[in-house]
Amino acid sequence: MPAFTTQQWVILFLVFVLGWLLGLLSRSTKKWRRAYEAERDARVEEQREHAAAIETAEARIVELERERTAAVARASAAIDPPPASTLDLRRDDLSLIRGLGPEGEQDLNEEGIYRYAQLIGMTRAEEEELEDRLGADRGYVQQEQWREQAQLLQDGEIAEHRARFA
Repeated sequence: MPAFTTQQWVILFLVFVLGWLLGLLSRSTKKWRRAYEAERDARVEEQREHAAAIETAEARIVELERERTAAVARASAAIDPPPASTLDLRRDDLSLIRGLGPEGEQDLNEEGIYRYAQLIGMTRAEEEELEDRLGADRGYVQQEQWREQAQLLQDGEIAEHRARFA
């Protein structure tokens, strides 16, 4: 068996290393490229989803700000007293009306109704709205004749009111 020289051993080692490197490069290039592209695509998709989530959140913020502005306006209107010229501090005894009683009077007061004249001047649509807010059946105000009772009480016809609606 012939003996190799040092120079031959170095050349043989370099050929093996070069073959090994070429083998690695030829096999793994496609695999690593696919992994890189998959990772890149995943990151792009995450960025799109993140941008969509931010857009949805911003739209919700705008909606909530609109609702808040409307609620503040409603609360402000509810808190602000009416002008002094329209402010009437007198209240009629609405509990005298059959079908109301003290609890019903309190409910009407919470709805802003304090006077017989307010009941007398209500339209049919306003009656229905009031019935809905009070949780009463439709037609209850008309059935109990609140307007007629309020008219008699406003005119001071208490005896006739008692005779007709007691």
